[in-house]
Amino acid sequence: MKKYFGLLGILVWMSSCQQEKEMPDTLPFQVAKAYGIENFDQVNSIAYTWNVQRDSVNVISRDWKWNIKDSTVYYSGPDTTFTYSLTADSLPKQDGAFINDKYWAMMPFQLAWDAGYTYETVENVPSPLKGTNSTKLTIIYNSGEPAAPGMGYTPGDAYDLYIDENKMILEWTFRRGNGAEGRTWTWENVGDFGPIKLAQDHMGQDGNRFIWLTNVKVE
Repeated sequence: MKKYFGLLGILVWMSSCQQEKEMPDTLPFQVAKAYGIENFDQVNSIAYTWNVQRDSVNVISRDWKWNIKDSTVYYSGPDTTFTYSLTADSLPKQDGAFINDKYWAMMPFQLAWDAGYTYETVENVPSPLKGTNSTKLTIIYNSGEPAAPGMGYTPGDAYDLYIDENKMILEWTFRRGNGAEGRTWTWENVGDFGPIKLAQDHMGQDGNRFIWLTNVKVE
């Protein structure tokens, strides 16, 4: 569940400036707009704590601050604390965690930033967990060698996004390698942070919180 597609992901500031031009009127871009992609050029940095609960008791927390305009990332976790540049020739192993956590925090924006995927839509589909009527938007990332430009850390993965009438994500299913089976979580507790919206809670099939964001700050 970790991807980073070329300079579109690294140089988001450049990309967000280009978004002042008219964006495609596709469903992926409509979702990005619903969360505020058109305002992203007003964002200098995004900070949050990413938390995950496993087996109901094991909680892992990682602190991030993405300084968008200078392409640096601050990381603080159980192992170490440091800041690194996204434009460096060699990235630290923690960059994989940054990309993973960023997809949980900012998937709606990745739909506009990423170029390496195809998509399909199906109308009037009940969401897997709550049975809410929705539009199913399937995102299939290109496959290839992970080390190849634009292939990211885990190419070939797929996401089924269940979208409401306001183009907001209700639930998503992650399918590794575009396999037939996957796991589903909700997208809940959407908050306004400056000019953008972020979902802070992701509940699993058992109704318990699986991944959530705290200490969110957008400048």
